[in-house]
Amino acid sequence: MSSNDRPRPIVIKYGGNAIVDTELTREILNKIVKLHNEGHKIVIVHGGGPFIKENLELAGIKSEFIGGQRKTDSKAMKYIEMSLKGEVNGKIVREINLLGAKAVGLSGKDGQLAIAKRRYHYDENNRQVDLGQVGDVEKINTEIIELLLDNNYIPVIATIAAGSDGNDYNINADNFAGFVAAALNADELILMTDVDGLMMNPDDDATIITELKTNEIEDLIGKVIKGGMLPKTEACKYAVDNGAERSIIINGTKPDLIEAAIKKQDFLGTIITK
Repeated sequence: MSSNDRPRPIVIKYGGNAIVDTELTREILNKIVKLHNEGHKIVIVHGGGPFIKENLELAGIKSEFIGGQRKTDSKAMKYIEMSLKGEVNGKIVREINLLGAKAVGLSGKDGQLAIAKRRYHYDENNRQVDLGQVGDVEKINTEIIELLLDNNYIPVIATIAAGSDGNDYNINADNFAGFVAAALNADELILMTDVDGLMMNPDDDATIITELKTNEIEDLIGKVIKGGMLPKTEACKYAVDNGAERSIIINGTKPDLIEAAIKKQDFLGTIITK
């Protein structure tokens, strides 16, 4: 199928508390399978922070965080890959298949889907700090994703990728999903989080920003956009600026929002466009 004939897919970044709640996971995946059966082409990208934390603790590996990012050596990387690819990815694929659709589990390493590069942190004195095997996406190859979508599979992607230096890297799931959405020229990037969207005042749900242009984001960084919302908003901006139609931040604990967002109905969340 040529790129002109192919319907624009929807990329869903699945994470937050929703990923550890079995009943909620089933509800969300049931919605996704329903939408898939209606003809929507859906790609799932997932992280798995709670599972990584638990498995590292069970292995007796202490986590060191620098600038909010987990420093990752080769030993920790083995447990991170086991958590993401072996545990979380397998769980999502199994549930989708039980619901009657066909899911295929992947990581960025499969078919060179993603090429990673090492990420560095810069401290308050602008000194470069090595985070180990923490990476950013350098390139997405869409061939394997499009092959699966064209054959009515749901790709489920764990955010591990290999670098051209021969190392494996753990990549922030928001960052990964943003790059996938851009590369696929997605109709939507949907980021599931634990809040209703981007707030002017994080302590007041009534201050939700329902619509935002990508050129307005820079002025809000450090004021309204900070903490965990920063990588999410940056991923949304990157996706829209590089090929996706729109990006959406919604509360992943409310499964009905996924269907409303994909069907472009009214819903509570933040929509980011050009």
